[in-house]
Amino acid sequence: MTLDATTHHDGSARFVTGDAVHLQLRTAQLGSRMLARLIDLVAQVAIFVTLSTATPIVILLLSQTGLVTPSEDLFRATTILMVVVTVVGYPVALETLTRGRTVGKLALGLRVVRDDGGPIRFRQALTRGLVGAAIEWPGLIAPPLTWLGSVWAMAVSRQGRRLGDHAAGTLVIHERSPQRWGRMPLMPPGLAAWAGTLDLAGLDDDLALAVRHFLVRVPELREPARGLLTQRLMAEVAAVVRPAPPPGVPPWAYLAAVHAERHRRARHRLAAVRHRSAAVWPTPGGPAGVPAQRAAPVPDPHPQTPTPPLRTAVPPDQRMPTGS
Repeated sequence: MTLDATTHHDGSARFVTGDAVHLQLRTAQLGSRMLARLIDLVAQVAIFVTLSTATPIVILLLSQTGLVTPSEDLFRATTILMVVVTVVGYPVALETLTRGRTVGKLALGLRVVRDDGGPIRFRQALTRGLVGAAIEWPGLIAPPLTWLGSVWAMAVSRQGRRLGDHAAGTLVIHERSPQRWGRMPLMPPGLAAWAGTLDLAGLDDDLALAVRHFLVRVPELREPARGLLTQRLMAEVAAVVRPAPPPGVPPWAYLAAVHAERHRRARHRLAAVRHRSAAVWPTPGGPAGVPAQRAAPVPDPHPQTPTPPLRTAVPPDQRMPTGS
């Protein structure tokens, strides 16, 4: 995959696979990355405290066997080694073994990936760790200024990259992106009466879900892919749904009418099931052994009413987008 040069206003990055399929991933910005950094900092402090407690005990045990001789230089060397393991070894080892995640990133659903969208390797993890330790945190060159520089780099980057990301060719993405369904497609004007006569027994859940995804995301699609997908879905639906649509019905209106009618019938069946359950089982909190009173019949939540002809103007919020 390759990374598109354009980045959207919400910080998401677009990847293009070898099959020319666009994948839009939400990149992690300053807030989520700082929170993940704080969680990692707590984990690093715990590791350093554990090593600081265990190292003198190990040195004492080894000195009793004659393998080492306790000295000031030995303790200074072990202290430097513990700092390197905590500051550099912790992120490099975890990001290499887990393909881009540390404890903080795992807690917030973040992952480090390469510019081409692939998983990072030891080289990228080591570069990020060394740059982070030398310039960003804890920083060896003018720490206060380098801290501000790191925060500034993430704040001005639309992809939330820090200095280590620029050096290693990586970025951090959200693995748990929220799903935006959009609004439920409505029945196009003039097709309600025809849709009420449809035989939808052959329309399975997978095909219906594909139609719903298409209708919700159609404003994001571009031509000619949008037109080809519309024609393909219409052909698949028309093969299992009868009768055929009236002459002159656009493909998108046909799909929207079939989906709206299927949804209407599903809601009506659900209301009927709830009505029968309420008639059989006692009402919650009522006297034991006393059946519930039979409720009135449940009306059709979307009764078929006369609709204007198909040539009636379609409301703006239901029109098929035409821009590319």
